[in-house]
Amino acid sequence: MLKLDHITVIAPTLKEGVSHVRSCLDLDIPFGTRHTYMGTHNHRLQLGESVYLEIVALDPNGVKPNRARWFGLDDQEKVRADWEEGRRLRGWVASSEDIGGISSKYTGIFGDEVSLPFVDPEFAFSIPKDGSLPLDGALPSLIDHRGVPTSMSEIPDMGARLQSLTVEHSDPTEIERLYNEFALDRPPLVTEGPKVRYRAQIETSTGVKELS
Repeated sequence: MLKLDHITVIAPTLKEGVSHVRSCLDLDIPFGTRHTYMGTHNHRLQLGESVYLEIVALDPNGVKPNRARWFGLDDQEKVRADWEEGRRLRGWVASSEDIGGISSKYTGIFGDEVSLPFVDPEFAFSIPKDGSLPLDGALPSLIDHRGVPTSMSEIPDMGARLQSLTVEHSDPTEIERLYNEFALDRPPLVTEGPKVRYRAQIETSTGVKELS
C-alpha cells in the first residue's frame, strides 16, 4: 500500500511559492529546511493526519548535486511554464516500504531509489534520471522513511486540514487503474482535463479554501 505523505507546490522561487499559498489559503507558511543534498529548500505546513504541504524550490545558494534534483527542479524553464499556466500545486509524495520493487515493476516511471544516508534520519526517494515528475506528476514520487516517519512536531500547525485532493488528466481511467494497482490510501479524485492539474480543498480557520 502507498500512503499519502505530502502535497507539493513546486515554485520557481520560494518567495513566489509562499505568496501563492498566502493568496489561496490566507496563511503565511514558515520556512522549513535546506536540502543540502539536493540544492533545494522549502516551507512546510501540517494538513492533519500526518500529511503536510510543502512549498519547494531550487536553492540559489545551494550546491548542485551529482545527479538530477527531485521534483523536476533542474528544468527551470518547465517549472516557470507550469507556474505561469497556473499548475502550481504540481504533485504529491506517497510513502512506501518497497520503492525498488515498485520502480522495477513500472520501469521508467518512478526512476531510481536514491538513498540519502548523509541526512538524519536516513530516507530514500524515487527520482527519475532526468529528475522529472512521474507521468508529469499524475503519479506520486515515492519516499521510504526507513522506519522513521517525518516528525510532525517539526512542521508548523496553523489549523489547516486537507479535505480533498483532485487531479485532472486526459486519461482518467488509466490513472484510476494505476491508483487501484498501488492500493493507494487516500488517492486523489481523478477527473478529465487536458493536462495534469491538481486542486486541494483545505479547511482553514476562515473557511474552506482551494489551493491549485
